[in-house]
Amino acid sequence: MVQNYKQMSGDCSPTNTEELLTPAHEENVRFIHYTWQRVMREMQTCQGSENNNQGPQKYVERMPNPALSSFTPVDLNDVKRKNTQESKKSL
Repeated sequence: MVQNYKQMSGDCSPTNTEELLTPAHEENVRFIHYTWQRVMREMQTCQGSENNNQGPQKYVERMPNPALSSFTPVDLNDVKRKNTQESKKSL
């Protein structure tokens, strides 16, 4: 599992290759990050328990889609880094 979370400072000064992150965006990212961390902790806690009906449940497809058999996740930070490097080379 890839977890990338970078806490941003309150004052962002955008450049040509950088996005302007609003306080609302940063709050949403923090909320999602901390909520996901809580779910992961709860899943780890419930794994060893006898009653697996309590707490979050991991979704597993009963009939996996064959079209997705070769799917591999993409690291969006890596894609952004490569795009930034390519745009700097073209300048």
